[in-house]
This record gives sequence, structure tokens and C-alpha cells, in this order.
Amino acid sequence: MKFTKMSLVAALLIGSSAFALDNVKTSGNAKLYYSTADNSYSTPGTKTDNSLFGAKGAAGQAALGLGITADLTKNVSAGVHTTVLSTLGLQGQLVNNVWEGTNGVSDSWIVDEAWVAATVGKTTGKIGRMELDTPLVFTENWSIAKNTFEAAVVINQDIPDTTLVGAYVGGSNGNSGINTTFGNGTTFPIPGVGIANRVQGISGQTTFSQFYHGAYAAGVVNNSWKPLTAQAWYYDAPQFLNAFWLQADVAMEGIIAGAQYTKVNYNKSLDLPITANSSNDAYAFKLGYEMKDVVALSVAYSQTGKETKSGFGLQAGQNLATFSAPGSDSAESKLYTEAWWNYGYVTRADTSAWNVTATGKAAGIDLGAYYTQTNSSKNGGTTERADMKEFTATAGKDFGPLNATLAYIYTKADDQNKKTTTDKGAAYNIIQAYLTLNF
Repeated sequence: MKFTKMSLVAALLIGSSAFALDNVKTSGNAKLYYSTADNSYSTPGTKTDNSLFGAKGAAGQAALGLGITADLTKNVSAGVHTTVLSTLGLQGQLVNNVWEGTNGVSDSWIVDEAWVAATVGKTTGKIGRMELDTPLVFTENWSIAKNTFEAAVVINQDIPDTTLVGAYVGGSNGNSGINTTFGNGTTFPIPGVGIANRVQGISGQTTFSQFYHGAYAAGVVNNSWKPLTAQAWYYDAPQFLNAFWLQADVAMEGIIAGAQYTKVNYNKSLDLPITANSSNDAYAFKLGYEMKDVVALSVAYSQTGKETKSGFGLQAGQNLATFSAPGSDSAESKLYTEAWWNYGYVTRADTSAWNVTATGKAAGIDLGAYYTQTNSSKNGGTTERADMKEFTATAGKDFGPLNATLAYIYTKADDQNKKTTTDKGAAYNIIQAYLTLNF
């Protein structure tokens, strides 16, 4: 095993023999994901008759990820991570769909991280392909592959209990169709499968595409009073939008509470052909109780504003990296009310949402129960808009390096599983299994 790992290090860090590499670390995982659903209609009027454990409504895929980090010189490090995706020949037999990929059949691979970082004093700079974790631009973890970014980030901690962050983001492998220029009159592209849908499948394809026309982010996180963590962020993608996010979280003697507020300003241009400049905002609150390593309970509420100027009913609070196009509701959010599986509903314009979450451990099994309910008002129009209810239960257990997790998802959404375009969608069930071997 050691010989194999060192061989992969040599293969991925080309020319590494020219450096005196220290503290070389390898890590990775092998994943096998499976999902099955019994919804009868994928689109209104198109009957699919999916059944649980039947191939029509099922998705399955395997992934192998390998990451390597090393110290190049004092205070300078580098990292590389690659993900290989394969259907293992399951398509057309056990499943008809995959989690990620270009065509659902071909094996594919992606170099999703390749970065260099340097530290001087209390300032660290990082450049290359990397994961990001900020409130409105972040790496999502729900799929078998992750969306990552081509970026340059600077982090400074000279001020006591305060972290300052500045970033330029130039590329992303997310499915944000808004990254494309629409000045020639073309329409917004339909999002692909998953979050890293531009996974390389054929020679000449590129996994990463331009992130807007380049975007900037700045943030400050303060923890001067230890029970309180406060943060403020500003984002600017000049041809498309600018946004800010404010958040404060308190954790004291088991009590947890939080407040969030965000606003997104959308700019009309040849690149974003909305009817007029517009904006939308959202706020959220959370209250809960946590007994460490035993149970955690929380309830959260959020509300988005109305948005009528653009002609699309634009969202507020969604991940700008996987925001597909105006009127498309699929991006995850860091709002407290976000659903476990059905992303995009809590951030829709003129929508209120509730979330109740309970997690704990029993007999060595990690348990979770999550309920989200949204109510979308008319947003200044005359037509009722789609509401959604989701209940998810999860159970997971570690067997040494192997984690096995099962999830059951109940969905009742007005705009899903519809017999006709005028019907409200019928409830349906999803069962998912996740196997992850960490090494």
C-alpha cells in the first residue's frame, strides 16, 4: 500500500524529484452511491411509472478520489486532488441515471484541486483550484463529486480573534449557466446533472468554465466574545450582480441561536438579460439546544422578499456558484432553513420557510431527522406558486474506515411529480444508500 501511494504521488506531482518535498500526505476515498425514487412523472404529462428499486427512477455511480499535499519549502505547501467517476456498467441494468457526468455512460475524471499556498506571519495566500466555503459562494458536498473553483485567496489574522478574507474567483466547475455570455440573444442553458456536470468525458473538453467574468469577495469573521461568531461578506461580479451577507451565531451552555440577512442586487446587461435592474433579500433565524455527542435540536424560520422587476422572480440567498439562470431554482443555500435534499425552494422570491432538525447518536449509529416546509406567495402576481414539504431521515455508521449511510426522503412539492401542468404534484419517496471508504 505504501508503495502504491508513493507511486501516485510521483505521477501527480510531476517533476517532484526536483524538490525536497517534506511532510507528504496522501488521503482519499472510494464511494458508491445509489438512489431510487417512485415518482410517476418526471415532467408533467410524461408518465414514467418509476418504482422503488426499479432502473427507471434510480441513479448509481462510483467515484475514486485521491488527494496529495506536501511542503515544498518552509511556509510553502501544495496540493492536488483528482476524482475519477465510473458507472461500473450499472447503467441500463440496475440504474438509468448517474449522479455526475456528461452523458451518463462514459467514465470520466476531473482534477478538482491543484493549488499552492504560502504563509508570511499571520497572512496566508492560496492560488489555484480549490474548495471554497463562504456564505454565497461555496463548495457543495451532497453529490458524489464536488464543485471547486479557480481562485486566489488571502487570509489575514493579525487582528486578535478576527479573520479577514479577500478572494478573486475566475473559474468554476459548477453548473452555473449564468457564466455564459448572452449578448448574442441565446437563451439560458438548461442545468446538467449534479453540480460538476462539466466533468471531462472526451478529449478537448474542459471541466472548468469562467466564473461570471471574474468575481470578487471580501469577508470578516470575528469571535472576540467567545460565545458569539459574527461575520460579514461582500461579493461583486460586475456584469451580473453584487451581494452581501451578514450572520451572527451564539453557542452558550447548550443554547444555540443565530440570525442571517442577505441581499443580492442583479444588474441588467447584455450578459444578464433581465427586464430591469432588481434586487431581492432574505432573512433567517434559528434557535436550538445541543447536548454534545448526544443530541442536537433546532428550529429555523426564513423569509425572502418579493422580486417583480426582472420578470423572473429572482432568488435571494442561493449559492451563486451553482445558480443556473434567472428563474431556475436548484442551487443550495446556507440559510438555516435549507432542505436536506430539495434545494432552491427556501430561496425563491416571496417565500417563507420552516425547518426542524434533530440529530443524535444511539448504539453507535448517527441518526438525523429533518423537516422543511416552504410557502411561496404570489410575488406580486395573480397565480399561486409552488409550495414544498420534505421530510428526511438518515442513519449512518462507521465500520472502521468504511461509512455506510441510508436516507429516506419524502417529498410533496406542487411542481414535482405532476400528472398535468395544472395539477399539484403528488407525494413520492426516495431511498438512498451511501458507501464511503476513507483511506
